[in-house]
Amino acid sequence: MAIDYRAAGVDIDAGNETVRRIKSLAKSTFTPGVLSDIGSFGGLFALDRARYQQPVLVASTDGVGTKLKVAFMTGRHDTVGADLVNHCVNDILVQGAEPLFFLDYLATGRLSPDVAEQVIAGVARGCRENGCALLGGETAEMPGFYADGEYDIAGTIVGVVERSKIVDGRTIIVGDALVGLASAGLHTNGYSLARRVMFDVCRFSPDQPVPELGTTAGNALLAPHRSYLAAMRPLIEAGVVKGMAHITGGGITENLPRILPDGTAAEINRSSWVVPPIFRLLQERGDVADDEMFRAFNMGIGLIIACAASDEDRVISTLAQSGEDSIRLGRVAAGQRDVRYVNRP
Repeated sequence: MAIDYRAAGVDIDAGNETVRRIKSLAKSTFTPGVLSDIGSFGGLFALDRARYQQPVLVASTDGVGTKLKVAFMTGRHDTVGADLVNHCVNDILVQGAEPLFFLDYLATGRLSPDVAEQVIAGVARGCRENGCALLGGETAEMPGFYADGEYDIAGTIVGVVERSKIVDGRTIIVGDALVGLASAGLHTNGYSLARRVMFDVCRFSPDQPVPELGTTAGNALLAPHRSYLAAMRPLIEAGVVKGMAHITGGGITENLPRILPDGTAAEINRSSWVVPPIFRLLQERGDVADDEMFRAFNMGIGLIIACAASDEDRVISTLAQSGEDSIRLGRVAAGQRDVRYVNRP
């Protein structure tokens, strides 16, 4: 009996329909540097050399992790693409880079053009909001590799920074100030633990209202990962930022030391901010230890800025002009590249 690719689980027509739908989404993100169209074997991008004397390219790759499981449970697929872009934007932002272009990879067991369109619509929205071109990508249908209704998505971002404006933490010294910017929930990390508490321990359904959260369990977990690019751009241009840490997997405990020079440590004042309700619920209902919470989650702080103590007020006022309520988190102290939490509430 003759079989074809469709009988083996791969629907070429569905793939073509998906490409047709996302082509206009990608084009809506194109910037003047884009030289190729969607469907080329490789994306072409021309760097505007007039803007930079010594341009340095900065690249990063990441995924959304098991936050996707919440998307599968709720049937909402329009947010995770923007989560992916914003996460990647922040990862190169902390080195002072502006995003140039983005590439996405969507893999699934059985391709649904409707779901793929929603996911890529989120990617395109994230790219437009960050001034980043969706230059190309790949949609892979792999029957038997993923369960029906499930998919994975990953992305690669490329940005640029003037060599003299690279932010790498080298100039951080004892006495420098640490300023925090709020997250919008879990962002894209800690979801294996969060799902265990919310759905197995608490036995919430995704559409169940949770009074202490003011929304449903699903909506609370799908809160979007923020981009800090617009808020941080004026400070990076002014040259007052010594270092930045994107608080992702590993929390404040693991991420902040990545920007600290030898001989320094971070002192974080725990009473300087109110931990958002979602984290309090997870800790209390899951009986999660304090140290574990600060390693698994961002605890309401999405980005930490290191600056000279004399620039702290300027940093905070500039952020306020961008609509950001920043937090005086603590200071840099002598130590061995670790985080000390003081004044615990």
